[in-house]
Amino acid sequence: MSIDFLSSKELFLTIDQGGHATRAIAFNGQGVMIAETHQDIQVQHPREDYVEHDAQELVNSVQTVLNKMVETLGDRVSDVIAAGMATQRSNIVCWDKRSGKALTPIISWQDRRNHQWLKQFKPRAEEIHKTTGLFLSPHYGASKLRWCLENYPELQDALDSGDLCMGPMASYFVFSITKEHNFLTDVVNASRTQLWSLHTSDWDPALLKLFDIPLQALPLCKPSASCFGHIQLADKDIPLNLVTGDQSAAMFAYGHIQPDTAYINTGTGAFVSRPSGPLKIFGRRLLTSLINQSEHESQYVLEGTVNGAGSALSWLAEEHNVTDIENRLADWLEQVTSPPLFFNGISGLAAPFWIADFPTRFETENCSDAEKAVAVIESVVFLLCANIEEMQKLSSPPEQIQITGGLAIQDGLCQRLADLTGLPVYRPVECEATARGVAYLLVEEVDQWPEQEPGVWFEPANNPGLEERYTRWTQTMLAIMRN
Repeated sequence: MSIDFLSSKELFLTIDQGGHATRAIAFNGQGVMIAETHQDIQVQHPREDYVEHDAQELVNSVQTVLNKMVETLGDRVSDVIAAGMATQRSNIVCWDKRSGKALTPIISWQDRRNHQWLKQFKPRAEEIHKTTGLFLSPHYGASKLRWCLENYPELQDALDSGDLCMGPMASYFVFSITKEHNFLTDVVNASRTQLWSLHTSDWDPALLKLFDIPLQALPLCKPSASCFGHIQLADKDIPLNLVTGDQSAAMFAYGHIQPDTAYINTGTGAFVSRPSGPLKIFGRRLLTSLINQSEHESQYVLEGTVNGAGSALSWLAEEHNVTDIENRLADWLEQVTSPPLFFNGISGLAAPFWIADFPTRFETENCSDAEKAVAVIESVVFLLCANIEEMQKLSSPPEQIQITGGLAIQDGLCQRLADLTGLPVYRPVECEATARGVAYLLVEEVDQWPEQEPGVWFEPANNPGLEERYTRWTQTMLAIMRN
């Protein structure tokens, strides 16, 4: 659709359900933010390795931001013509189709409660990777869904009566917020369950049998750009025309994807993606991820994941009693020049190492709060750099990096990333990219999606101290892998 054919009045509503908040943002057809509403949510850690959300609280948070949006837009509610939603991709939940009541908490992608059970499938790991693009990991949905079936007796009752629904969190939201209560999910979120085939674009019978997950309890999969039902905004029914994953949407925040760019989005975790277009490229230590599917095409990336980014700073605050990190971090990144190494196993070590129970530790505990915080940030940079290096074994080196998300506001992180990779790093003014990417896809990928003002470039500089720490970190990580 050409932007010339879009009325300047038409608005597009995006719902961004993240790890710590739910947001609703209205954009016009030129990508200008018109209104934003926000609701914080709680994260629960009932036991070690458990990370959950209250399912009803999250549904309520979506309704709250929609109600706030009605108040904020006023008469302009009538200009909203379509809605889209992005969620965390690997969260799962189970619920009763008849009552709509959640039968389990929403289990976060960070949750590792069933990692020991998964080890029995290690001989099938390569086969699973080739089918799903994912590594055998407790972060994806299959082991979580199996755990729910084994630990919540009411699920078996619901299954026997034909009322059990289970699957990606996105499917629960679609069921809960659409007037039709549709039992649907999008292919992007389905692909993070480890039960979905990249090759058939559907649930894989062999994997359902392997993990003993009942097909009849899973939602119907649709392309990301489909009508999933209607949500009510004031007295108007708005078609929900897009459902996708948060990291996938973030790549589209500034228009067409550029094949020469490595895309990094930071939040609770950090994710680096390298576009491969319609090609599925499988790397020995990287994910192959579907990021968008329409009626006509599918788009894929090579993806590296860092589980502990913002969550690693939260861990530092809780476990080491480091206070006011958010307000002090920028100064610390500027002042601290020789931090210790931090071996970051928060929520398990993901790409390119894949050690679910990797022990988290500082090289030395004899250091200040500032040094610890900078060490945590550098560990994120090191893991991102290791993933970019792994990607270069399978594709040409990127010419630049684009970084978005909450941690991207830190100049010290962006500059270290540029220094270590030797690549210029571009940070847009609007770092919260997920909602803007949803809007771009919702408007049907217009030819022009300009930023309202230019962002900041971080050019690589000589940083021997950082390079020396990265070398020591890499050597230690390789030694751990060998053992």
